[in-house]
Amino acid sequence: MGRRRPHNHDRPGFRKLSRHVRLGRLCVTAEVISLGCRLNLAESETIRALLANERDVVVVNSCAVTAEAVRQTRQAIRKARRAHPDARLLVTGCAAEIEREALGSMPEVDGLIANAHKLDPRVWNVPGNTALVTPLHTRAFIAVQNGCDHACTFCVIPQGRGSSRSVPVVGVLQEVGRHLECGASEVVLTGVDVTSWGHDLPGQPRLGSLVSAVLSAFPELARLRLSSLDGVEIDPELLELFEGEPRIMPHIHLSLQHGHDLILKRMKRRHTRADAVSLVEGLRTKRPDLAVGADLIAGFPTEDEIMHQANRSIIRELQVVHCHVFPYSPRPGTPAARMPQVDKSLIRRRAGELRAEAEVVRTDWLTGLVGSELTVLAEADGTGHAENFARVALPSGTQRGRLVSIRPQSLDGGLLQ
Repeated sequence: MGRRRPHNHDRPGFRKLSRHVRLGRLCVTAEVISLGCRLNLAESETIRALLANERDVVVVNSCAVTAEAVRQTRQAIRKARRAHPDARLLVTGCAAEIEREALGSMPEVDGLIANAHKLDPRVWNVPGNTALVTPLHTRAFIAVQNGCDHACTFCVIPQGRGSSRSVPVVGVLQEVGRHLECGASEVVLTGVDVTSWGHDLPGQPRLGSLVSAVLSAFPELARLRLSSLDGVEIDPELLELFEGEPRIMPHIHLSLQHGHDLILKRMKRRHTRADAVSLVEGLRTKRPDLAVGADLIAGFPTEDEIMHQANRSIIRELQVVHCHVFPYSPRPGTPAARMPQVDKSLIRRRAGELRAEAEVVRTDWLTGLVGSELTVLAEADGTGHAENFARVALPSGTQRGRLVSIRPQSLDGGLLQ
């Protein structure tokens, strides 16, 4: 790969996923910059392993879920070029598909790598390498599924990732085993539509069977966490495991999107508000310590004030303590982009109100955890995540990757201490 070459656009908040040594401003090992979802994080780790022996290469693994994500991708590209003026800068990920012409024309970019082929060693001109380099995260993100067969009216991701594909059980187990050998204490199963896992495999197994296989194969695995789930696809075996298996963390993140039924219908979601409420109530009877996360979109086309208040109220009704609020932005080629749009200033205000509501609920929840015993997985920055994904300050010198028992005595700025 080597030095910077002319453009070749026909080749098939951000996080840096490399530990590189700099000579002046020169990048002397490959660096991977990951934006967006946990699936991108998992894929970036694989790319980092593939490029472990390369020099002067920077890869931006991009996101296109919102217009803001695309803006951040362009910002990351410019920042990477300033930091590494002599490196070969390549872009992959969803934005490299959906915004291909725009990103390919950026003077900072030397080439685009097709999202569907970014884990193929051949497109990087390197030998296949399945060995992991030193992990950068205490949690191992394992991609078990990719793509999506649904047609939510706001979503552009199927354009960037294609139809749903599942990783067979044996492949998932091999990946989990490699991460455990590298010292991972927690595994996160991730994908675009994780709960659709198995529909394209022989016998059409469900996600619960995969989770059961992982837990059975690796009794030494301390913690298993699931990425964002579609509530209508959660199967009975997974529900049983969630109730009876303490190694599955009491933390669920729902692809909820809205709290009003008409907006959910216009989004072409497959659940109602009542479905979401019933699911969470049922899960809480199984796991009273459940922490709920959810994605919510503010200002979807045709949303009026009553609909917005329904969106706001579901945060409190479900006690959503890990809330991701996305101000709606029209994405190219989606049906929602052709619907009557909400004024941008109103979208910003409504997003702010959703975040404020979520912050109140989260603060109340964290306050209630003061004095309780939590098992925390230590990060490198002196904090860590408890079973319910609350962030907790740790004693100085706590070893990264270690599970420690903590009884926090106070709350300061959203951090238990």
